[in-house]
Amino acid sequence: MRQCKIVLVLVFVGLGLCSCRRPEEVENNTELGGVVEMAAGKLHSFVMNDIDGKPVKLSKYQGKVVLVVNVASKCGYTKQYGPLEELYNKYKGQGLVILGFPANNFLKQEPGSDAEIKEFCTTKFNVTFPMFSKISVKGKNIHPLYAYLTDKKENAPFGGQIKWNFNKFLFDKAGKTIARYPSDTDPLDKVLIGDIEKALAE
Repeated sequence: MRQCKIVLVLVFVGLGLCSCRRPEEVENNTELGGVVEMAAGKLHSFVMNDIDGKPVKLSKYQGKVVLVVNVASKCGYTKQYGPLEELYNKYKGQGLVILGFPANNFLKQEPGSDAEIKEFCTTKFNVTFPMFSKISVKGKNIHPLYAYLTDKKENAPFGGQIKWNFNKFLFDKAGKTIARYPSDTDPLDKVLIGDIEKALAE
């Protein structure tokens, strides 16, 4: 009888130890049907509405290299839609995805509705990479995704305010930020492409 009690105590202690793991330990080792999956980065925790208003879990892009861009239809950099689409077509087969997030934060250069933005992108630039519903990327109404991206502590060393349209964040396959590029960086820039190819190879 005493041996049974000892065994029960050990079982409960073991369960207690399991339940007291640090959050990052739980996230890094999620057992599903006996398969251990590595945790997604912070990017993959967000659910965003696509350009048609349908919710999309960004966790669907786990295992992909992701380039996040805040876009606008009436900006001097709007022409970057072209090379962004070219970049996407060149590397999507290898695991690259580009996510476009329209924002009207800078001189109201994205005034249209989601439907108007979609029509503009598809007819003017033949955009086929995923586009999302218009959000705010700065200020008091900043979307939680961009609150994270610009947080100097949580997304160090890539945090900092978005200063203009077509700012770019690059994420590895685990959803961790590995690079950030200013608005004037062409999507076909050699450094950016080099970073993408390195991330795809890892």
